[in-house]
Amino acid sequence: MHPRHAMSATALILAAGIGAWLVLGDGEAIVPAGPLPLPPVPPRIASGLEYERCLGLLTTEPESAAALARAWTERGGGEPAVHCLALSRLALGEPVPAAEELERLASASASPPATRAALLEQATQAWLIAGVATRARATATVALALTPDNPTLLIERATAAAQLERHTDAVEDLAQALRLDPRRADALVLRAAGLRQLERIREALADIAAALALDPDNAEALLERGILRQRERDNAGARVDWERAIELAPDSATADLARQNLALLEAGPSR
Repeated sequence: MHPRHAMSATALILAAGIGAWLVLGDGEAIVPAGPLPLPPVPPRIASGLEYERCLGLLTTEPESAAALARAWTERGGGEPAVHCLALSRLALGEPVPAAEELERLASASASPPATRAALLEQATQAWLIAGVATRARATATVALALTPDNPTLLIERATAAAQLERHTDAVEDLAQALRLDPRRADALVLRAAGLRQLERIREALADIAAALALDPDNAEALLERGILRQRERDNAGARVDWERAIELAPDSATADLARQNLALLEAGPSR
């Protein structure tokens, strides 16, 4: 099965367990199974028709993209060919070799720092998809040394920290991302989830309120607010939020988590 849809860093954290976390009595966290989708392609590292053709095949015909990239690499296609080959491996469900190839490419490239940081950002995303949070965090740290004021990289490093249950580190990275870009609703949602894990519920609620003020139809924010409301014993409010999250994004991991939380809510506290 080839992944088709992009998943934000927010959804990655939710799927990792920091966001979708409904506890009823002695109930346990619910997280989805299965592979995570291919992350969106960041800025190109080169130009040219063959490069664009190869990248264009990634989401619809990843096998064709891989074949094209291999042949192009053998003909001396250089960095663009290697880049497309690495991304095709990711699209084909091989995130670990994809991440390793992207890291090697970034290390060997003579491109400007921003371009190498973009490659490392893709490698970070691949490590996150593979569930190798330690490597994801380390790779994001190297990328941030190249572009320290990159809020997206800070959010991705926070994603890795959350997977490692380093919630204080995640909250700190998200605070820095929000200082750089206060209108990042995704960072607000993720910080709320981290604050909840640290039992800082009132601060978490404030972050969710700010996120929904920026984006009232943010399904991930509604999922998280439902979790916070359930923690505050507002089951009716939680149900409304989870049902709205499903309505907004019915085919997403966020909706899957909301459905599972609703099922637990209907079942009642564990005995």
